[in-house]
Amino acid sequence: MPSKQSLIRRLSDEIVNLKKSPLYAYRIKNGYQPVIGAGSLDARIVLIGEAPGKNEALTGKPFCGASGKVLDQLLQSINLKREDVYITSVVNDRPPENRDPSPKEIGLYSPFLLRQLSIIQPRIIATLGRYSMNVILSEFCLEHNIKPISQNHGSYYKAKTTWGEVVIIPLYHPAVALYNGSKRAILLEDFKTLKKFTNS
Repeated sequence: MPSKQSLIRRLSDEIVNLKKSPLYAYRIKNGYQPVIGAGSLDARIVLIGEAPGKNEALTGKPFCGASGKVLDQLLQSINLKREDVYITSVVNDRPPENRDPSPKEIGLYSPFLLRQLSIIQPRIIATLGRYSMNVILSEFCLEHNIKPISQNHGSYYKAKTTWGEVVIIPLYHPAVALYNGSKRAILLEDFKTLKKFTNS
């Protein structure tokens, strides 16, 4: 049986060479890297963002800019560090000008996300923002629960997977705290929901 490391390495190689992606040429032209994910491959918690920003695409690391600092503070508020969790995103390449990922791009990259989840086999999936919430709830047959993120944040849903039951917790994207200070307090409160399940 291949190790988790070798399975992630194989997946990473496929994304690096994903020439059929409309974002591949943009990546090469700008000297960007795909952002596969980072953290523990044995993590109980996987956090899923939307797509890499410029800092992420330049370094190949998820959440390494201003919103990453917010995420670190949120994790710290429930006594977790980055190395305790695994962080990835729905789309692994940066869309031009930080635009929203297109349905075609989401459809192309989301199978890689699902493979990552099946390799890591987390007990908790925390979605960061509406795009990852919509993808994950749909993939786990919970699309009837999809509402605006302003209504769904901080709630939780249980789903059956090939490796057992998982809890899915939709959260605001940490970047919202950079533009709206009141959202930081909401995120801190929502992370308490995450903490409740990490202790169970």
